[in-house]
Amino acid sequence: MRILSPSKNLFLTITTIAFAHNINAQDQNLTLNQDSKFEQLLNEKRKINTSINTNDTYRIQIFSGKSDEAKKTLSDFKRENSNIDGTIIFSTPNYKVIVGNFKTRIEAERNLAEIKKRYKSVFLLKPGK
Repeated sequence: MRILSPSKNLFLTITTIAFAHNINAQDQNLTLNQDSKFEQLLNEKRKINTSINTNDTYRIQIFSGKSDEAKKTLSDFKRENSNIDGTIIFSTPNYKVIVGNFKTRIEAERNLAEIKKRYKSVFLLKPGK
């Protein structure tokens, strides 16, 4: 391996500094062109998102098990209780059928008593769970 002479080393250093001085990574001025309707749409989305808050409602879990059984349980439940919404959530390794969006615990417990008559492993899910 050859070692550079001091004069070549100095020349290389000065050249590198000269080129590095003129390098600009980014231009600091940014121009953004967007449709005016985009801001309206974004504001509407923000309003909708603030009105949807499922963490402060009571829900009822009526089933936990295999996917096919969960789908059948949910369809049976919706057929019998069309006024209560329901969904299937996957939580490893089971599919859970969760129904209702009850604002108060009293309302949830009334529905829980009715649902217990039809389904075996039913329990109340508290808000934020």
